[in-house]
Amino acid sequence: MNLTISGHHLEVTAAIREYVQNKLERVTRHFDQVIDIAVILTVDNLKEKEKRQKAEINLRMSGKTVYVESLSQDLYAAIDTLIDKLDRQVMKYKNKVQQHGHDAIKHLPDSYEPAASAL
Repeated sequence: MNLTISGHHLEVTAAIREYVQNKLERVTRHFDQVIDIAVILTVDNLKEKEKRQKAEINLRMSGKTVYVESLSQDLYAAIDTLIDKLDRQVMKYKNKVQQHGHDAIKHLPDSYEPAASAL
């Protein structure tokens, strides 16, 4: 798994890098087929001071790419909500992959009989 953490108008310190890595462990614990993760942390110079911190992530898995972004007043809060959103998306994809959309014949009830085809 390749992890890239970059900052836009922000210097990524060791503390921020370690915080993001610790949070991403939760996602990789749920789904281990992650190929590449790119995290971009941004400070926007907006006139409104409510949501200036932005965190975005682009996660490539086998078969899908997930993009999530989060805005907040605090960078750590933006990272927390970002990881929560990402975890929900990854779990949704994992459940979709595992279910395969149908049940095997051996798991169907005993009373099930396939319909006879009309010729």
